[in-house]
Parts: sequence; structure tokens; C-alpha cells
Amino acid sequence: MHVVDKKLLGEFRDKSILITGGTGSIGTGLAKELVKYKPSAIRILSNDENSIFELKRIVGDDPVFTFMVGDIRDRDRMNLAIRNIDIVFHAAAMKHIDICEQNPFDAVKTNVIGTSNLLEAALIENVSKFIFISTDKATNPTSTLGASKLLAERLTLHASVYRGSGKTRFSIVRFGNVIGSRGSVFQIFLRQIKSRSTITVTDARMTRFIMSISQAASLILKVTVIAKDGEIFILKMPSVRIVDLAKRMLQVCSKRFLDGRNLPPIKISKARERERFRELLISHDEIPFCHDIGEMYRISNIINNKRISLNQISSDTATKISNTELDKIIIELLDEYSFN
Repeated sequence: MHVVDKKLLGEFRDKSILITGGTGSIGTGLAKELVKYKPSAIRILSNDENSIFELKRIVGDDPVFTFMVGDIRDRDRMNLAIRNIDIVFHAAAMKHIDICEQNPFDAVKTNVIGTSNLLEAALIENVSKFIFISTDKATNPTSTLGASKLLAERLTLHASVYRGSGKTRFSIVRFGNVIGSRGSVFQIFLRQIKSRSTITVTDARMTRFIMSISQAASLILKVTVIAKDGEIFILKMPSVRIVDLAKRMLQVCSKRFLDGRNLPPIKISKARERERFRELLISHDEIPFCHDIGEMYRISNIINNKRISLNQISSDTATKISNTELDKIIIELLDEYSFN
């Protein structure tokens, strides 16, 4: 039985909430969690009609949900979508490195201009809180994706200069790789395993911070309660070598739906353009302002005289996830997938 967190109940009960990118993995996870805390309305905004259709099927006829077709690039649509909203979770983005590299103008229009449109709408509507969902690729970016998300972070951090006498508070949640999210390496490996194709890993040295969709949604809700203004929150995540993720998936899947024989091989290919071998949670310039607050870090404008451990901010040196925990996450995700 689900135990209701009283702090979260106090934060979200009877509130009107907008989730942009609401049919994506994070948006869907958020919607499922938020329902437990009795908001008066949850607006799901997406530019993908088919995804809206699928999510409506999943959540049923719950009247708390309103599904809105719209694009964050469209400022007028955002002004209407945000009417009478108390809290905004901004998860809509272009998020794939290679697609952003091949379509850089569109990446900027979505990740930067789209975010600006929402921030302006939030200020005008005087919403209570605005939570922007970012990525560790915004830390010392080397790609169009990372650079566009970094600029979106900066816009969010400094949106309060336009606030005047308004009440809107702006904060950021910065994630590593959300395992099992749409288009993630988990889904790629899963398709390859199911079809018994060669499992392709870009480089044996490649490491990533990982977390589950449920962990991501839970963190976002906790951040909303404690967020003040102009802060970045980062969960303390374990890391994994991508080749180890492939191996564990193969082991788990072989017991789940393969016969254990003639398992597909793992092949090392090569990194895609602008793809990094490791990720950093926090940039060098942010370290002096980074505070350890238990299960997460908080970056603010207040200097911390007690420096954090640098080992934990790089996926190369951070604590590696155990096989037991990794298997548990893989099994939970497999339980959500249908094998036809």
C-alpha cells in the first residue's frame, strides 16, 4: 500500500499542474506520481498526438487529466496552456545527441526558445513554482544538445530578474541517464536482445550516471517542496559502464525470455560524433557553490566552505552500481514491457 508523504501532499493537494513533454518517460512518471497527492488538475502538454492517445489509454478516464496538443515553440499556445496553473514541470525537449547535431537550429528553437517562451508565460501568469528538467550533458557541454540545455538552465536560473513583485520561483533538476526512458540505450539493447541481433556498445570505456524513471519522478517532487529560487538539484547517482549494462541485461533477459543458448554477442563499435566517454554532474565553476544535502546536491549562489568529494561527480570515478541493484532495475523495467 502506498504511504502518502505529508509534505508532498501539502505541496500538491488541490494544485493545478502543467507538465510539458508530459507524454515522455519523465512526464508520464511524474503524472503517475502526482495523482497520489490529489491535485485539482494535471495538464499534459505534448506535440505528439499519438503519444497523447497512448497515455490516455494508460491513465484511463481520470478527470484530473487534461491533454493538450501544443508545441513549446509556440508562445501564444504556451500563454493559453499555462492559464491558472500553480506549478510547471518543464520536461519537453529535444534530447538525442545525434539528432540535435543534425538539426541544430531546431534544437535551439525547442530547448532554448521553447524554454524562454514557458518562462515568460510563467512570469506573466505568476505561477508559484517552475521546475526545469535538465541533463548532465549541460555540464561542460561538447554537443549542441548540451549547449542548448546549458543555455536553458541559465535562462531558468536568472528568470527571477524579470519577476518584479511576482511570486514565481525557478529551480532546476539535473539528471544523468534515465534508464528505460524512450530512446534510451536500455531500449536499444532490449530490441537487439529480443531479435538476437549483435548488441552494439560504442566504447568499452564509456560510463554514465543512471537512475530509474521512478527515482527521477520522486526526486522532482521532493525538489519542488524544498526549492526556493535559482537553484540546481542533482541526485547522488551511481554510475555504470555501458558494456556492463549490456552484459547484465543479457544475463537477466536470458533467464526471462531467451533459452540461454545462442545468446547474441556484444560488439564494441565506436562513439558517435560529440558523444562523451564520461559525464560530469557538476562543472568546475559550480563546485564552490555546491552543497551536500543528503541524497542530493544543491547548487546555489552561497559559497560552501566544505568542498564536496570530486570523485562522485564524474561517472568515471563515482560509485558503481552493484549487479544486484542493476538487475533489480532491469527486472522492474522488463515487467513494464510487453513481449509479443
